[in-house]
Formats: sequence, structure tokens, C-alpha cells
Amino acid sequence: MAPRLRVVLCWHMHQPEYRDGLTGDELLPWVGLHAIKDYVDMAAHLEAVPSARAVVNFSPVLLEQIEATAAGLFSYLAAGTRLASPLLRLLTPGGVPRDRGEWPELVRACLRAHRQHLVERHPPYRELADEAARRLHGGTVSTLREGFIVDLAVWYHLAWLGETVRREDPRVTELEGRAGEFTAADCRRLLELVSELLSGVLPRYRRLAEQGRVELAMSPWMHPIVPLLLDFRSALESLPGAPLPGPASYPDGMERARRHLEEGRAIFRRLLGVEPRGCWPSEGAVSTRCIELLAECGFEWAASGEGVLRASLERSGEVPVAERLDRPWLVGAGRVPCFFRSDHLSDLIGFNYAHWHG
Repeated sequence: MAPRLRVVLCWHMHQPEYRDGLTGDELLPWVGLHAIKDYVDMAAHLEAVPSARAVVNFSPVLLEQIEATAAGLFSYLAAGTRLASPLLRLLTPGGVPRDRGEWPELVRACLRAHRQHLVERHPPYRELADEAARRLHGGTVSTLREGFIVDLAVWYHLAWLGETVRREDPRVTELEGRAGEFTAADCRRLLELVSELLSGVLPRYRRLAEQGRVELAMSPWMHPIVPLLLDFRSALESLPGAPLPGPASYPDGMERARRHLEEGRAIFRRLLGVEPRGCWPSEGAVSTRCIELLAECGFEWAASGEGVLRASLERSGEVPVAERLDRPWLVGAGRVPCFFRSDHLSDLIGFNYAHWHG
């Protein structure tokens, strides 16, 4: 028999900073939506299979936003404070703006969902979405009823809920059993559910890590491209003809890169209770000096994409046969093991298998 291939499943959870730096308002809703859909589902799958093992990589800026969104919802439910998310505000009494000129953008936002997977499967949502699209095309959104906007917002958030939530929570069954005309009490029930999911998602991963069922890894804090912070010329290693910026180097690049790694580790300790051993550098961008800096900051392994190793082997005159890709490589003075993702298998999982029946 051929030897069995050891596969590490590494799930990368990343969203950039979506908050307005001055007001704190949420500019795009993807942190909360992915949290109540993908992040809770992945935790549930791992919890349901005791023998499952995986690496889960979080960007610290995502962890901060999950914490802030959860805290904001808790504060609203307890004391009625203003929500940072304009879409969640639609689910609060008086949350639909008085200025009907704001309605088209809010309606447009409530249509940002995968048509086949999230819209078509819910006939009431599909009907609302079709009517909203017609009104947007005809420029008549401002003539809609406020109740239509509320119903659309309710169904938008219901459609984004994770499958495990939809199957297990009776509140979802009750709300989905109604075509529309949702009341303030219905909206509050949905907000309570979203609040519970958001406030519980990080503790679930923390418990899985404490049980030894997942290893939690991180990317640099605000997702910078670390090799470029350290040396602009590192771009020439992969793109020899690439144009470089006018300045010779990024101002205080080394200090900034170290801050992104150290701050990220501090956020992990505070929110997940672990010291991350591994790092997926932002966008998988690596250089020898970048890997050495990871070692200096206490990381025991790093990971990047298969293309990086292929290019490195080709430049050194070696043939990148498959057997050379499926092993860790020791890099730099710190001798940090660097793993390289199988791009083919990753693409199959992300783009092909996703369309298969379960």
C-alpha cells in the first residue's frame, strides 16, 4: 500500500477592519454575518465529532470586531444603546431612517446574499428580494412601506444564520414560519439570538483549544504585508520587474511589523486564552527575514501557499516534485518550520466541493 498522506486542515478566518475609525460605525456587515453563519457552524462541526482535529487561524482584527459587535448588541438589549450596524438598527423600534433617501442603500445591502444558497431557498425572502430589486431598478424604493424594510432585514439575517443554528434553535423555526409582517417582539427575539451567537463564538473556540481539539493560530494584527514592511525590495524576489515605491523603506517598518505580531498575540491571550504557536502571515506573504521575525516573536511554525515554495525551488534550480511540497521546510536563522498549503486541494474544498450535496 502507498503510505497515507497526513493532511492538516487549516481554516483561515479573516475579515479586514470594517469600522469607521472616527465614529465606530460599521461600514460593512461581514464580520457579524460570517460569525453567525460560518464561524458558529465550524465550531459546531468540530464539537460534534470528538475525534476531529483542525488548525483555526484568526486575524486579531477580526477577533476585536467580533468582541465589539457582541458587546454592542448586549448593551443595546440591556440598556437600549445605539447599535453600530445600520442593518441591525433596522431591527430596532424606530430603526428605519426617517430620511427615505437613505432607503435605497439599505435595501441594496439587504440583497447582498448568495442568490442560490441564501435567497432562493427561502420563498418569502425571494419574493421580498425580487420586489426590492424591481423598486431599485425603477427608482421607487422611497415609496415602500417601513414594514417592508423591516421584513427584508429580518429575512436577510435569517438567511445568513448557520445551518446548525437553523436546525437546532426553535426561534428560527418560528420566525421562518412567517412570511412577513414581523413585529417589534419578533425583531427583538432575532437580535437576542444574534447576540447569543456572537458572544458565544469565541468561547466555543477557546474550549475546543483547551480540550486539545483545535490549535488556534493567528495572522499579524491588522493584516499588514510583513515582508514589505521589512524591505520593499523583497517584492523583487517574486516579481523581479515590479516597480518599487520612491522611498527606500517603509518608515519604522521593523517596529511596526513587530507591533502587529506582539499586539496580535496580546489580543489572542485576552480573548482566546492561548499563546498562538503558529502564524499564517497576511496573504501568505513571506520572506526569510519575515520568518526570522516570527521566530523572534515566539512563533514555532509558519505557513504560506504552495506557489511560494514552487518559485523558491525553481530559483534554486531544484524540481518542485509533489513529495517536496508535502513536508515542512526549515527557514532562516531561527529554523522555523514553514508549511505550504496544497493549492489544488484547497481550491477543490473551497470552490468544487462546496457545490456538492452534503
